Amino acid sequence: MLDTHDFDLTPQADDLLRVLRGHSGAWDVKPEITRSMIEIGTSIQTHHASLQAELLDLRDQLASGAKRLNIAIAGGGTHAYQQWSEQRIYPTERFHYISDLYGYLAKQFTIFGQHVHVGCEDGDTALWLLHALSRYVPHFIALSASSPFVQGVDTGFDSARLNSVFAFPLSGRAPFCLTWEAFGTYFDKMTSTGVVRSMKDFYWDIRPKPEFGTIELRVCDTPLTVEKAAALACYLQCICRHLREERPFEPTEDDYLVYTFNRFQACRFGLDGELVDPRTKQRSRLREDILDTLQRIEVHAQDLQALDACRLLRESLF
Repeated sequence: MLDTHDFDLTPQADDLLRVLRGHSGAWDVKPEITRSMIEIGTSIQTHHASLQAELLDLRDQLASGAKRLNIAIAGGGTHAYQQWSEQRIYPTERFHYISDLYGYLAKQFTIFGQHVHVGCEDGDTALWLLHALSRYVPHFIALSASSPFVQGVDTGFDSARLNSVFAFPLSGRAPFCLTWEAFGTYFDKMTSTGVVRSMKDFYWDIRPKPEFGTIELRVCDTPLTVEKAAALACYLQCICRHLREERPFEPTEDDYLVYTFNRFQACRFGLDGELVDPRTKQRSRLREDILDTLQRIEVHAQDLQALDACRLLRESLF
């Protein structure tokens, strides 16, 4: 949320949430960790057209509510020149716990991302898909990258937002478990140490969300348009269908040998970053790998009524 005079962040989450309390959409809106940001979420969607329609309605009602308060709403992964020290923690038990635990990192977490949930029929499927998707994480970083500025400085990164996430000790990649039983054993060990209380304490790039029956991709900056946001969600949906139905490979621990390098390349250089294939060790540009992927998933995009979404992403590459 922005002040319309100087376009700095403004701590008016409570005011906007109050104005939006009676909104007419199926979407959800609630507080985030600091008072200058809110979390919005669509209802469960299966097709591009209905998802985009809901996002457009959400945007319009948000903008109308903000206008009543003389504030503005912005996308992007970071605010260009806000100062983290001026941010205020939103007063909930969960957010105070994070602030007490992580100190100043909690206020530095005033960053803005798009998360996408993909429904899975069981835990084993969710974990297989989570690890199969690991090689596509750089695609979503590069396609959504919109955070080059931090604290008034041009960082030289296409997506600097993820550097803030990486500061948290339980960030990065999930442990390599392919069965829900094995993951349950890992989770029980972690909770027994007192390091984590719930799944929310993991800031992994992709994490299971058992209460929703989903896996959650968390690496995207907030896109600058709702059309791009809808397209990214549908791109993920198509990739997941491709992986599930065609099973072009089986995920292994070795897939993560190049994971951090590929992730960094996407953050630093965006679509011009390099991608190392964990199997063949061959290098390619992210832009070319995304184009190849769009071609491979075209039949799934057609079945899922997502051709317009894929077309938008393809056009954004040039």
